[in-house]
Amino acid sequence: MAENHAQNKAKLISETRRRFEAEYVTDKSDKYDARDVERLQQDDNWVESYLSWRHNIVDETLKMLDESFQWRKEISVNDLNESSIPRWLLEIGVIYLHGYDKEGNKLFWIRVKYHIKDQKTISDKKKLIAFWLERYAKRENGKPVTVMFDLSETGINSIDMDFVRFIINCFKVYYPKYLSKIVIFDMPWLMNAAFKIVKTWLGPEAVSLLKFTSKNEVQDYVSVEYLPPHMGGTDPFKYSYPPLVDDDFQTPLCENGPITSEDETSSKEDIESDGKETLETISNEEQTPLVKKINPTESTSKAEENEKVDSKMKAFKKPLSVFKGPLLHISPAEELYFGNTESGEKKTLIVLTNVTKNIVAFKVRTTAPEKYRVKPSNSSCDPGASVDIVVSPHGGLTVSAQDRFLIMAAEMEQSSGTGPAELTQFWKEVPRNKVMEHRLRCHTVESSKPNTLTLKDNAFNMSDKTSEDICLQFATSSCETDCSPP
Repeated sequence: MAENHAQNKAKLISETRRRFEAEYVTDKSDKYDARDVERLQQDDNWVESYLSWRHNIVDETLKMLDESFQWRKEISVNDLNESSIPRWLLEIGVIYLHGYDKEGNKLFWIRVKYHIKDQKTISDKKKLIAFWLERYAKRENGKPVTVMFDLSETGINSIDMDFVRFIINCFKVYYPKYLSKIVIFDMPWLMNAAFKIVKTWLGPEAVSLLKFTSKNEVQDYVSVEYLPPHMGGTDPFKYSYPPLVDDDFQTPLCENGPITSEDETSSKEDIESDGKETLETISNEEQTPLVKKINPTESTSKAEENEKVDSKMKAFKKPLSVFKGPLLHISPAEELYFGNTESGEKKTLIVLTNVTKNIVAFKVRTTAPEKYRVKPSNSSCDPGASVDIVVSPHGGLTVSAQDRFLIMAAEMEQSSGTGPAELTQFWKEVPRNKVMEHRLRCHTVESSKPNTLTLKDNAFNMSDKTSEDICLQFATSSCETDCSPP
């Protein structure tokens, strides 16, 4: 059944590509950006997103692609950057990404009170919407967002149906499958008639995605930690620019306590560059990272020392999925699976493998630094070697689907040192376009069923070339209660 579905999807993708090339590109090549046409031929997920939004009807999908691609070239989506947007528009904070809903979807904020209907600026505001959505789409390919229409303190001058229709079209035509829902907060009565029109634009199927809320209902969709005070939340975040608001990734705790003073300095500079408040440290204990570098010449004493560091790691589940980046292969590819209290397997493992010929520096950041201990969170990986990063909830705090981890990596010069001071200086100077980033979601497993593989007792004493060669065995633990697999 699943095999037939995959085959049918592959056929539809192939047909869509072939027909779009033959029926549209031939006649309208000058109306499309060549980069979009090329991506369509290479990115299955992109084609599938358009197909699924049009219920796998190829004719409708082709029309949608035509409209979307013409718009992308008209507004120069592939070339949009901060300099494309007037600075004043970035400063007022009418549109930005920040926080997550209860399902783990990114929140796309639209603060309507800061929008004034003005034909002279509408083009720039549309570019701002496209800039944020394209920026998000490149980072989080295919993961939906929840649009937060904050209508509090909105007056008649802020009602701009042309702008609202453009936002609706962004998700209906230009960024299909990226809409989780639209949460409308504190809508004034004078806009009731306007949103009746919005429903007709959305269509009958998408109308169910509209959620009209007040302070009492909005917490059904977003927890208080990501809601501002005027919505009944506790989020202290205040928009400011520059720099651009990012995912507020911060440095987690190291295994033996707070982050080190060196890493704190680096973290503060990173967070300030992302427009966030710094993470305070309680003390300046030295960080002792547990780095497993698979090296045939590693001494026996080093292996014995690693074995003594944490014998409990013998039972860790080895992740099977792999994200193959240009600098590091990262496993798991998308989600960190944590056990619950009953399962007894609360820790999880991230495995990094250096696939370059140079040393790669890496850092781990999280959106919930107070919740997790990470060891190591700031270190380096030798060419061809692997590093095991241990992630564990701290102080009995609960893992949440809203929590995210960010792996940052960059190649170092062969002459560079890899001590704390050298790494801190390296991250200060490395250009952003040289940094590889990969994000991971969090997931809680209800049982410890053997759906992944675990390391053998001697896994940390073995000397092999790659993490794929590590000897694995099936987990023997099982769940006493009947639970569905994750």
